Amino acid sequence: MERAQGRQLAIYDTLTRSIQTVNARDGAQVRIYCCGPTVYRDAHVGNLRTFLLADVVRRTLKFIGQEVLMVQNITDVGHMSEDFEEDKMLASSRIEQRDPFAIARDYEERFHRDCSAINIAPATHNPRASESIELMIEHIQRLFELGLAYQGSDGSVYFAAEKFPGYGELSGNRLDALKPGHRYEYSEDGAKRFHADWALWKSAGARREMIWDTPWGKGFPGWHIECSAMSLHYLAGHIDLHIGGIDLRFPHHENERAQSNPVTGDEAVSSWLHGEHLLFEGKKMSKSSGNVVLVKDLVARGLDPLALRFCLMENRYRSQMDLSWAGLEAAHALLRRWRESYQRWKDSKDADQGRVDHWVSAITDAFCNDLDTPKAMILLRQIERESKLTDGDKRVIFERIDHLVALDLLRGIDAAVLSPEAEELLNKRAAARLARDFSLSDQLRDQLHTLGVSVRDTSDGQVWEVR
Repeated sequence: MERAQGRQLAIYDTLTRSIQTVNARDGAQVRIYCCGPTVYRDAHVGNLRTFLLADVVRRTLKFIGQEVLMVQNITDVGHMSEDFEEDKMLASSRIEQRDPFAIARDYEERFHRDCSAINIAPATHNPRASESIELMIEHIQRLFELGLAYQGSDGSVYFAAEKFPGYGELSGNRLDALKPGHRYEYSEDGAKRFHADWALWKSAGARREMIWDTPWGKGFPGWHIECSAMSLHYLAGHIDLHIGGIDLRFPHHENERAQSNPVTGDEAVSSWLHGEHLLFEGKKMSKSSGNVVLVKDLVARGLDPLALRFCLMENRYRSQMDLSWAGLEAAHALLRRWRESYQRWKDSKDADQGRVDHWVSAITDAFCNDLDTPKAMILLRQIERESKLTDGDKRVIFERIDHLVALDLLRGIDAAVLSPEAEELLNKRAAARLARDFSLSDQLRDQLHTLGVSVRDTSDGQVWEVR
């Protein structure tokens, strides 16, 4: 694998509001924590944008010669739903009428499969919240010793927010500006001493599933304590870089910082990295809008999942992005063209080291400059059509940067062979579209799908692929 020694990755740190270099505090490994999925449903492409951000960071660090230790948790308990009345895992259990842990393992497996489809490499550790209860109890006990935790009148354990002087520095949400009843935390009907305190551990009450014995009675963890306990344990007490979506900045990461710093006696996290929201065709992705898109939806349309990776990298992580089917189809076609080009170049030997180094260096610099992946994608486009580069130059450049961009540029293209039946259906479908009989066109597309042929409609007509 290529190594671009001597460079450093610089990113925008949310806490300091400035560009900071990412370094290994221990001089050996960059220790990264990325907030993982809550495994009560499939991760949609908006969720995957954050997980891809972590993967791009890790690949960049490795490309420039740094070792990385990355932890990404699996939240399978303790994440309250949007109305804060029911744990998301138990809500799914009730809807699907299945054991909540069976649901969690199912969606966890699907999450890893979707990540693999867009070349997101597995984390070093994927600790599950349900298997880290002892770590959380130990962390809460330490907060009691520090005078930062108390047990409320309802039996739940709370963090005393007013006792952490730096609260709000990460998100800008100051305690004196948070009104009682703000929607970011479950309402405990007066059990808390201060309205902005949050639950470290929730009393079980009438809940009978996903509960554990503790020194404070039966209950289950608060959402925020999970990440504090697991990140500090698996990353030896300090996180060099903490990654998550912008929606986690408050209250999750703000509360996590307040819980972690007192235990470590210092800033537990050197830098905080947040990725922006993803829209789909101009709208926030939601069930109510009917625009939730999953990796399997791309596959069903005959699109390479790596087209999603390309589209996400065509946009700066700190900018809100609007994804579309048209953009995904264009990316799919581009990746296919690049792979076909590489197959033409792969036997070429006429490579000049100086020219190759220049372009590889430019792409590496783009990644290191606050993950300017849009510039890197522009450079890839330029390489393809640059007349001053030989086929051998292009071959070597693609080979050297393929691990960094993770777009499988070297993948071979299998010659597609249509069965006579599929060819006849394609001809009928082309005629149906010409006659504007779109109902018949859709029926024929479904029939082709059962034969393993994916069809997409473009401005130049229908395009097919054998899966």
